[in-house]
Amino acid sequence: MAPAFSKKEYQVRLTKVRASMQERNLDALVVGDPSNMNWLVGFDAWSMYVPQILFITHDKDPIWMGRNMDAGAVGLTTYLTADSVMPYPESYVQQSKVHPMEVVANQISHLGYTGKRIGYESDSYFFSPKAFNCLKTGVMNAEWVDADLLVNWCRVVKSKAEIDMMRKSARLVQGAMTVAYENIAPGVRQCDLMAKIVAKQVGGNTEFGGDLTALSPLILAGEAATTAHPMWTDEKFVDGQTVALELGGTRKRYNAGLARTVQLGRGPKAVFDTASAVQEGLDAVLDNLKPGVEAGEAHRAWQAVLNKYGLVKDSRIGYSIGVGYSPDWGEHTVSLRDDDKTVLQSNMTLHVMLGMWMDDWGMELSETIAITPQGVECLTQFSRDVHVVD
Repeated sequence: MAPAFSKKEYQVRLTKVRASMQERNLDALVVGDPSNMNWLVGFDAWSMYVPQILFITHDKDPIWMGRNMDAGAVGLTTYLTADSVMPYPESYVQQSKVHPMEVVANQISHLGYTGKRIGYESDSYFFSPKAFNCLKTGVMNAEWVDADLLVNWCRVVKSKAEIDMMRKSARLVQGAMTVAYENIAPGVRQCDLMAKIVAKQVGGNTEFGGDLTALSPLILAGEAATTAHPMWTDEKFVDGQTVALELGGTRKRYNAGLARTVQLGRGPKAVFDTASAVQEGLDAVLDNLKPGVEAGEAHRAWQAVLNKYGLVKDSRIGYSIGVGYSPDWGEHTVSLRDDDKTVLQSNMTLHVMLGMWMDDWGMELSETIAITPQGVECLTQFSRDVHVVD
């Protein structure tokens, strides 16, 4: 094993984060989001279910602080040396009277950060209030500053190497969607179809394999298609169903999403009429995604098409995507919604996600795209038409 990118690539990322820290007058930063840890140094292990952080300063390599059992992954997946590993012992894992962050607080204190301004990620799935309280109690006189999404915003403009990686992720999801199209049919159980999809997501192709996607693959069939994120079941597909498939491909933790709609047998005319309107809306969105344009412009272009056809969709229609771990592949930064004033830049990557959920059926259509100087590059290349299974 080795880091997914060169040390130089990671150093460029670290420089961006340090510059943002300097703007906020932070002496150090506690990173608890595993996606941000991966982006900064390449750390990759299924270790986020116990407390772990990456400690960022201005003058030393980042320091990984986590469970001793997982410390070996630092050497396997990052450029960091043994000096940048400060583990806590097994006796602190899931104990009621002690907490691993007590050890981490002592480590931060011994590094000389008592009384300093330390940023932290306040809304990470994996950095609990109890963990934060232990740090606040243990690092004497430190001023804790909410620096949520600091790293996420540094991630939002991708390097060439990152976009190349996401192109591979896009190839993986195209393979998975192809398998779905080849195997979906009335009488097939949803779980059996999903088993084939996941096998393809992970097995990849002859050139490279895939990872577990950060967002679970989704099947929206029949009544379940009236909502946005149902899980698959062991129910059988039936003739006449409209089925939305929301799948992903992941290479080195970089994600690409792809949603398409399947019609099993003859479907109501409304399905195809709505799909045609959504495709028109997607074209309008893609035409508006370009450097210098506010993210909200794309949503307004979409809304204009919906208004034309008397359709309603209240939610956002896309978001920034990149490196990610379960349960989410979104970067929690750019959102394609009417009030988002983020100015788009070249090499941002977005998942444009369009869906219509009706009274007894639903459909989806999405593209993972990169902003280019000329407009957009669709990383996924797959027919947008409703796929009819006779």
